[in-house]
Amino acid sequence: MKQIWAPWRIEYILGKKDEKGCFLCDKSKEKNDEKNFILCRGKTCFIIANTFPYNGGHMMVSPYRHVTDVTDLSKEERAEMMDLTIKCVEALKSWAKPHGFNIGINLGRSAGAGETHIHQHVVPRWDGDTNFMPILADVKVLPEHLAAICKAIKKHIK
Repeated sequence: MKQIWAPWRIEYILGKKDEKGCFLCDKSKEKNDEKNFILCRGKTCFIIANTFPYNGGHMMVSPYRHVTDVTDLSKEERAEMMDLTIKCVEALKSWAKPHGFNIGINLGRSAGAGETHIHQHVVPRWDGDTNFMPILADVKVLPEHLAAICKAIKKHIK
């Protein structure tokens, strides 16, 4: 069995959490999308870049409303989450030409959800994208700065 390690994410896992609220709620209410890496806003949901990405271009689709379970999403939120997920895939295919994608929701902390506000991950994948750097040097190599990645992807979101 192969194992995939992501040691760079320990900063997020062990890092200080904002006790005041939810980062998805907070960032979606602010009016500075570029600073907050919000790539697209819909009526009920939005796309935000993951600031602790597994790969360059890792995005999340989330409703504005603080919802903790898929069963609590409205039909409109469910439909727009999927529509925006498709926008992410199309933008990444156009910009970065990945070989595949991991798309999914971690529902609940025991399932790996670091935040209870529901969000769907869209992670571009390339053949061989898990290289020796994280294993030998505790380093994840992202070839571009997050701000540059967001700027490039935003041009491809229609």
